[in-house]
Amino acid sequence: MYFVRTASERDVGQVRTLLDETFHATYDPFYGADKVRQMVDGWHSANAIKARIGKRGAEFLVADSGREIGGLGYAAMYPKMAKTVMLHQLYVRPSSQNEGIGRDIFAELETCFPDAEIMRVEVALPNVRAMSFYERLGFTEVDRMEEWGAPNSGLPAIIMEKRLEF
Repeated sequence: MYFVRTASERDVGQVRTLLDETFHATYDPFYGADKVRQMVDGWHSANAIKARIGKRGAEFLVADSGREIGGLGYAAMYPKMAKTVMLHQLYVRPSSQNEGIGRDIFAELETCFPDAEIMRVEVALPNVRAMSFYERLGFTEVDRMEEWGAPNSGLPAIIMEKRLEF
């Protein structure tokens, strides 16, 4: 049983472990272990995680069982578009998937931004499982991009949006 709560700096080690595990399980088949290792090392350093946890206008949530963190979600207001929140990360430990953890984290994130009208997410193009998950949550494809995750990544993605209604 997991409960969703706001992340703190004491969670950084477990968050890094979860991101390493989920990134390799998700993206190794598409990009290879070496490319995924570069992504994890570049995007998920302890300092990067701490910065996300402390960022104003953002929310970093974890699903905590009391023994382990089974999932995480990170979203922040999107400065390029008014009243839009960007869902940057939503990952569930592979051994804990299909238990509703991702849905629970997402449900909590939806309530964290009362001024937002739209939630946006970028999904790596080969990750059809994630696309299906977001479609079940009410997201639809609105655009495509050539550089997912970082400039010059060479990783194409789709952009999905969901209208937030309170």
